Amino acid sequence: MKTNIIKSLIFCGLFFLSVGAMAQVPPPPPGGGHGGTGNVPGGGAPIGTGIGILLALGAAYGSKKVYKVWKDKDELDS
Repeated sequence: MKTNIIKSLIFCGLFFLSVGAMAQVPPPPPGGGHGGTGNVPGGGAPIGTGIGILLALGAAYGSKKVYKVWKDKDELDS
């Protein structure tokens, strides 16, 4: 019973600390940026090549997983 009370107090304390942290006002956005116009967060950085790289890596990883499953299935059939 004593451990349940201690656990409850710790949980309530952590809960109320997190509520206080969420009530803070967000900081103002940075001014300008690197080559951006206006107050665009990140300065209007291009993301096209990053998305292409992520898609290529995801396709390669998925292909590897499919090949491994196909190879293991062939070994079981033999």
